[in-house]
Amino acid sequence: MTDEGPGPDDLDLPDVSRRRFLAGVGGSAVGIGAFRAVDNIFLGYGELGNGTNLEEQDLAAVVTENLSLAYDERVAGTRIRLADGAVVVGTGDDERRLALEDDARSAASDLDAERGLGGRLEALYADASDFSAGALTFSQPPAFFERVEDGERRPELVAALRGDAKESVSPELIRRFAGVDPHRTEALADGLVEGFREHASYDVQRYVAGSIEDNVIFGAADLRQHFEGDVSFEAMLSNEETGLFCWELVVRSMEALEAVEPWAQRPPVATCYVSDDRHKHAFTGVASAVRVEGDLVVPMTFLDYTHSTLYDDFHLTSVTGRGLAAYDDRHRATDVYW
Repeated sequence: MTDEGPGPDDLDLPDVSRRRFLAGVGGSAVGIGAFRAVDNIFLGYGELGNGTNLEEQDLAAVVTENLSLAYDERVAGTRIRLADGAVVVGTGDDERRLALEDDARSAASDLDAERGLGGRLEALYADASDFSAGALTFSQPPAFFERVEDGERRPELVAALRGDAKESVSPELIRRFAGVDPHRTEALADGLVEGFREHASYDVQRYVAGSIEDNVIFGAADLRQHFEGDVSFEAMLSNEETGLFCWELVVRSMEALEAVEPWAQRPPVATCYVSDDRHKHAFTGVASAVRVEGDLVVPMTFLDYTHSTLYDDFHLTSVTGRGLAAYDDRHRATDVYW
């Protein structure tokens, strides 16, 4: 043993079950972990700590800081993409570039008709040209879905908000997990609550191990690793004792909500990963795009599958409510990643 304290090999934890580990850590260590959990969940918003919350932040600035529209699709045999501030149509010697700042909407409309693109080029050009931080609006999930239903859907811009292709998940797999048709976005957002509750749980054991690692032994050993495992949808469906952390719940929810292409989704949505560094927490952002009386609007809301899962784990939903809606004064955003 060195002056730096015990290393992973010294602790010999791989054969220790979660239950035995929790029973053996001692009251003071659990107390520190519990204090850290309370601090992470309840303190540090508004008057109770440094920083503010989603309702008071300049959210548009945070949301767009790491956002770059990206689009690359083949429509009726023609490649359409966004590149260097322009919509690029075709390839090689047949390539046309329509710079967004040139307001070439009539040219986009003409080229759309010429190539038989069904309005998709025209819509992408118009929406990408009009998109700005000022188009963003924020609300709780019910108001978000109501606003999207009331507007003219813009799936081309939603595809551009999704950006580069993420790891794809089978819509049928999501249907099995959430028990709803993944083409119906509002139903899916709610169905994921039940899916995570039925097939998984919040990984409290790993959380306590991490609290001890961070606050008791100060990083001398990696205790979290002994509680890590496969957290894919397939694993959750085959092993209903799967434990997930907040960031894993975010990634799974993003995969599920983007499992269907935006053109086939009602309403089409793009998702993002929202981190709250102060509270070591992460939750899910969901955005769409609509035209309302000709004006482009990008509604956005926030979902917290950690709270909706954890509250059910501890039978607190009668007191806390469902826990899914996250656009409130109990959440904040440090960074947003699309």
